Amino acid sequence: MSITLIYPTPDSGWAGQRLEGVLNRILAGREVRAVRTAEELVSLKGQRLLFALALGDTGVNVEYVRMLARLRKEPGLLEGCTGGLIVDGAGELFTKSAAAEGALAMNMAGCALVGRPLVEGTGSLANFAVQAGNLNTNLMGAYRHAAAELADHVEGFVFPKKERPQVLVLHASSHHTSNTIALWSSVRERLEDRCAIHEIGLRNGTLSDCSGCPYTMCLHFGEQGGCFYGGVMRDEVYPAVRTADALVLLCPNYNDALSANLTAFINRLTALFRQTRFYDKAVFAIVVSGYSGGDVVARQVVAAMNMNKSFYLPRHFAMMETANNPGQALGLPGIQERLGGFAQNMLETLCR
Repeated sequence: MSITLIYPTPDSGWAGQRLEGVLNRILAGREVRAVRTAEELVSLKGQRLLFALALGDTGVNVEYVRMLARLRKEPGLLEGCTGGLIVDGAGELFTKSAAAEGALAMNMAGCALVGRPLVEGTGSLANFAVQAGNLNTNLMGAYRHAAAELADHVEGFVFPKKERPQVLVLHASSHHTSNTIALWSSVRERLEDRCAIHEIGLRNGTLSDCSGCPYTMCLHFGEQGGCFYGGVMRDEVYPAVRTADALVLLCPNYNDALSANLTAFINRLTALFRQTRFYDKAVFAIVVSGYSGGDVVARQVVAAMNMNKSFYLPRHFAMMETANNPGQALGLPGIQERLGGFAQNMLETLCR
């Protein structure tokens, strides 16, 4: 396979010097097509994409903003693509937020993202200190190593499909009043003939948040398939995650954030993540906001589940709707068509 490098021209020549060196090293010997401007974002469907973004000291790249506008205006621009991102910054800020913004835009334009799709180089590269120690190299060596691994992963990864995939659904809402659950119930009806579905409710009082055990303690319990704090995570959620082919997170927008219980689930998932990776498990989300901000919550899912916890992000992974009053979501104009499209996308992603 070949790689298409989307590499928006930096505002200043110095801003891209380090990233240029990394790209030259990791892409040597590969067949590469380079896209440097928004106008060149054409004929990309089905490609393997490496999005390389050099940020100046303000955390801005003007050509990237122009590309972002095109991705948001043309939702099929990257249909069928699989991608990853390298973001290089001049300081310690902005790399991760720029990556999450770009990842969601790519996904909404039809691009799937491999698990752990982000390699970020902060100004000091101090974020590579642990990897450098593990690899017995310096910070730049660790940066190059991570970027080369990502390029290999993007170029070769194929998500495994199943005859009857296992779908785990997690929520922390009331069935009687939740617009999010109402939308999911409609999606579920469209999946049940071809998927095995398991729902777990994480209501108040059933789930404690992570308390930050020392690394060795967390690793110890994770290797045994558990967590020091036990409870529903150890008894129900961990076993369900292990056997699942996909997770669906039902995400009402609480104060422009994931709910406390879903956040606790993600934090507690670290114990299981210590001893396994989730590259072959997909994550989907249904996000309902009372007024606005669905994209803010979706970016949190991308950052936590895809970039951090290594779940595969299928194209169009999130359904984002706005509905305030109970029952309102199912009455939105065009909602049945969108529900059908979301369910069909899940089936095409997961089923042989």
